[in-house]
Amino acid sequence: MSRAFVKEGDGALDPLPDLPLSPHPNYVTPRGLSALQARLRDLQDRLAHLKARAERLDKLPEAAAERDIRYLEARLRSAIVIDPAGLPLRAVAFGLAVVVADEDGAQTRYEITGEDEADAAQGRIAPQSPLARALIGAEVGDRVTWRRPAGAVTLEIVQISHADP
Repeated sequence: MSRAFVKEGDGALDPLPDLPLSPHPNYVTPRGLSALQARLRDLQDRLAHLKARAERLDKLPEAAAERDIRYLEARLRSAIVIDPAGLPLRAVAFGLAVVVADEDGAQTRYEITGEDEADAAQGRIAPQSPLARALIGAEVGDRVTWRRPAGAVTLEIVQISHADP
């Protein structure tokens, strides 16, 4: 094989492509902002440890950490902090918790949080999700329709409260 087609490198990796950023406004709760800041500090510490390794032949972990740091810095720059502590509890809104009852009476608690804070296992949903869009603006006693791929579900708003800090 001709050497003309072999790229000679200096051992460094080109930067990994940036992670995609959401096109939506980056609303965050104070808890979500703190979590983003903590993740950034942890990644910066990890990168420092990776660069301090005696054996640095594999530079992919460093490139991944640098990419993730760029992502978190962009998310922090675009953060719009909404403190729900002062919000009235009349209607479901970003940062508030809501308890809903389905058609069978089973109750579930959701909290509308920023995208980076969303975690379905903890009942935290992003404001762009179909469920959050159905809930936002509803008041206790209202019925909303959650349009899911598996079919529409009617939910009744049972309680609106401030989320746990």
